[in-house]
Amino acid sequence: MRQDEALQILKSGASAFLTGEPGSGKSYIASRFVGYLRREGIAVSVTASTGIAAAQLGGMTVHAWSGIGTRSTLSRSDLDFIARNRRVTDRIKKARVLIIDEVSMLSGQTLTAVSQVCQYVRKSPAPFGGIQTVFVGDFFQLPPVVRRDEHPGAETESQDEADASPFAYASRAWRDLDPAICYLTEQHRQTDREFSELLGAIRSNACRREHLDILGSRKPTRETLPHGITRLYTHNMDVDRINYAELMKLPGEPNVFLMSTMGDKVLSEGLKRGCLSPEELALKLGAVVMFTKNDPEGRFVNGTLGVVCNFDRDGGWPVVETKSGFTVTAKPAEWKVQEDDAVKAGIEQVPLRLAWAITVHKSQGMSLDAALMDLSNAFEYGQGYVALSRVRSLGGLHLLGWNERALRVHPEALAKDADFREASASESDRLAAQGAEAIEALRVSNLRDMKGLPAGPAAASHTAAQPAPTADAENGRIANAYKKWSEEEETDVSTRYKRGESVKAIAAAVGRQEGGIRARLVKLGLIMK
Repeated sequence: MRQDEALQILKSGASAFLTGEPGSGKSYIASRFVGYLRREGIAVSVTASTGIAAAQLGGMTVHAWSGIGTRSTLSRSDLDFIARNRRVTDRIKKARVLIIDEVSMLSGQTLTAVSQVCQYVRKSPAPFGGIQTVFVGDFFQLPPVVRRDEHPGAETESQDEADASPFAYASRAWRDLDPAICYLTEQHRQTDREFSELLGAIRSNACRREHLDILGSRKPTRETLPHGITRLYTHNMDVDRINYAELMKLPGEPNVFLMSTMGDKVLSEGLKRGCLSPEELALKLGAVVMFTKNDPEGRFVNGTLGVVCNFDRDGGWPVVETKSGFTVTAKPAEWKVQEDDAVKAGIEQVPLRLAWAITVHKSQGMSLDAALMDLSNAFEYGQGYVALSRVRSLGGLHLLGWNERALRVHPEALAKDADFREASASESDRLAAQGAEAIEALRVSNLRDMKGLPAGPAAASHTAAQPAPTADAENGRIANAYKKWSEEEETDVSTRYKRGESVKAIAAAVGRQEGGIRARLVKLGLIMK
């Protein structure tokens, strides 16, 4: 799916899952949608599963937003307690749209709990209380940590969900919401084809000898070991040790910059935990640093690397020479929690961190020009994939080592990926059939509804972004479009394709959308993605 198609679906009022490979533009489209809503005066709540992601978006964790805190299952008394928190209930009642970023790191238990709170507060049985809900993320990246809660009186199916699958898409809340799938397929980060194919092979659990040879070719020797670029490690202790040791090697006393806070204490503490810049930032001339925030003027982005080359005379702020040759004075930036037009809390700090080394976990969502990685101690599905996909090109990848786990993605995420691709292809087909005028009319109608109803309309199901049934549909030619595939059907499709039938002919013969046939052929290994 193209980015503009995904944005059209979101603007139609449909609840959706915005996904795609790293660098496909998930965060970009989410940010554009949020900007559109705020310009139109629509109340949007921006949240994420982790503090790091929330800080980057200018929101809060979904745990704080919903009032569930560390709970993953809720009893009636929990719901009553949360409902007495006026700040929580006010924002849930006001919200017309809820964004949840990095949904792959959110357990199904927690997602169901969030939906349950929204239903309870808004007094609506609709999923998430009728709020248009947009999930953003990629289930090939780091999975959730699921706690096995023994919670007396819990009213959700949470433990059953945890036993069945760790992922949010297997939860009752996801099933009830039935979001439109927007699988972005354009690549905007990786800049060379060979590297993109390597990442695709890892994502498909299809690494062959030539892929391993490519990784092996990126192992530096003592002579070629790069200096001055970010190192990625799987464990915090390695990162802290390297950054401190490298800083101490530099001459002179460090210049120290302290973080300041404002507003709600609980929210500002959450911002501090999620901010990649530390509360106390110690820098020296020659320190390798990384910017931790996007610059509105476009001089740097979150992940831009550089070296401290000076401290300015006016405020003593660090002057950074970036890898691309620009010189930027890094003045304090603000991270804030915003609800509607009101700033509820904020922190201010120089948007830098020492960057000789960072953890793979904290790198999720970043784009790096170059990185030196050690994946020898990878311990989690997706950890190696996240690390490798941070860099833009193979030339920027320097790999000290890796273990078998580093190149593995979660098998359940791999199996589900084909379903997501197929559903997204069907959404694109329906959007194309709908026509530009109908799409615009739906956007305007949804906008009018959101502005006109004081309590907020029930969110559209994904059918809001779909056209009326075509004559072909009425005649039953795509009657099987959303049915689960059987082995017999897959065999039939495979046989037809191998004997030369076109995708269009196969779709007509088996009663499926053309996009669904293409996605199934990808899964069967008969065509490339």
